[in-house]
Amino acid sequence: WCLLLPRRQKKTASHAVTELESTKDCSQAGKPLLCPSHPTEELQLFCEQCDQPVCRECVLGRHRQHPFDLTSTVIHKHGDALRELLKSSQQHMDTLEDVLSQVDEMGGAVRSRAEAVATEICLFARGYVKAIEKHRDQLLKQLEDLKVQKENLLHLQKAQLQQLLLDMRTGVEFTEHLLMSGSDVEILVTKGLVSSRLTKLNSTAYSTHPSVDDRIQFSPHERAGQCCGYEVFGAILNKVVDPARCTLHGEDLHSARQNQLSGFTLLCKDTTGECMGQGGEAVRVTITHKAKRDCAVKPTVCDNGDGTYCISYCPEEPGLYAVCVCVKGQHVQGSPFTLMVKHKFREHQGVFHCCTFCSSGGQKAARCACGGTMPGGYQGCGHGHKGHPGCHHWSCCGQVKESSECLCGPPSDTSQRSLLRTVAL
Repeated sequence: WCLLLPRRQKKTASHAVTELESTKDCSQAGKPLLCPSHPTEELQLFCEQCDQPVCRECVLGRHRQHPFDLTSTVIHKHGDALRELLKSSQQHMDTLEDVLSQVDEMGGAVRSRAEAVATEICLFARGYVKAIEKHRDQLLKQLEDLKVQKENLLHLQKAQLQQLLLDMRTGVEFTEHLLMSGSDVEILVTKGLVSSRLTKLNSTAYSTHPSVDDRIQFSPHERAGQCCGYEVFGAILNKVVDPARCTLHGEDLHSARQNQLSGFTLLCKDTTGECMGQGGEAVRVTITHKAKRDCAVKPTVCDNGDGTYCISYCPEEPGLYAVCVCVKGQHVQGSPFTLMVKHKFREHQGVFHCCTFCSSGGQKAARCACGGTMPGGYQGCGHGHKGHPGCHHWSCCGQVKESSECLCGPPSDTSQRSLLRTVAL
């Protein structure tokens, strides 16, 4: 066995190989093999059924009736089988050696590739960190500029208000001193100038709120574009909604139907007229009946999170309504406005037919809302006769569109009975 594997394995690498002829003293080579069950008998036969060498006693004993043959006869067949098996094993050994060599090579390739990818990761991380730091510096500068801008506007507003306050205080003090210490003639002489001055100061327009607010937000999930070739996130949100620029949209803005869900959309914009692109505004909507002050509709305001708000409502009473839409306590563009709520959709109570003559089966008493009549005592319409609209129409109101709304009001008992009779006919 060691001869078959010369130095291929560590266990047999140091083994020495000696020919059988030179090992007569330490081996049984050349001597006949004796039967372990019958020590005096030589193994000269081969049991085919048990696949093992046997002696003559074994053939007469427990291997009786088993097919057997001389070992010198069967050795060729079994030796060839062993040689084929040996050849196959040697081929597998060669394949295994090739696979082991490939495994070793792949291990080296994996290590080399891992080192290269690690280098790429480090380069990417350094570039990404550099991009993030640059984006951070840009955000901080943008924040500083925004802060300075807001502070400058506040300083300007403060200076204007202080000057206006100083002028008004001077005017008030002068007027108080004039009224307390001046003579009648002095008061009458300076009355016009003082009155003009105070009137002008009182008419000076000024905002009762700070010109800017503290709305400065940082959105870490906002896409901020490319920086140094890397996509970065994080943006400063500083848009301020301008109620005067906010607009209302929708087909049901000025009309609705009783007991039907209707609605419109509010689009919030900033001071430059651009869409806010974000939600969170304080939106208040009121819908009040003009004729019935105690009748109001409770609307639902849905913040879509993108600067738009869906206002839905379901009026229970028909009539004119006043709708007010306010953002931050101020009316938006187009608010307040009037909403007309129509009566609920009136279904047709009659039949959609070509004429009463056909639909009633020729009954003379059958009537139709189109007003058509026929000669010969027929009270309804017929083809080609006076009053017939010339196309299919509703018997209850004369409408020629099948999907239209009925023009008739709630039918009376008499007309209802007549109508039911027409439908039945």
